[in-house]
Amino acid sequence: MYVSAETLTIVISAIGIVLTLGASLFAGFAWMVRHIDERIDAVDKKLSARIDSVEEKLGARIDALADEVTGVKIAIARLEGPPRHLVTASS
Repeated sequence: MYVSAETLTIVISAIGIVLTLGASLFAGFAWMVRHIDERIDAVDKKLSARIDSVEEKLGARIDALADEVTGVKIAIARLEGPPRHLVTASS
């Protein structure tokens, strides 16, 4: 089986083109994935910082609310306590 020089050149060129396109696509997709990962990491850091600050503020508000509820409970207990008699009945 004899292969001519032109046929061999065409086959080698086709293989080279396929390898070049494959390598280019791989490099392009790798760059895109890396770029997307960097952007996702940046957004993740921003969101983590915001969530942490909201959590701190919410924790402080909940603590303040708990103190206020305790004060309200004490006030209600004073209002609902035993009635005070100004005049006592003598027996």
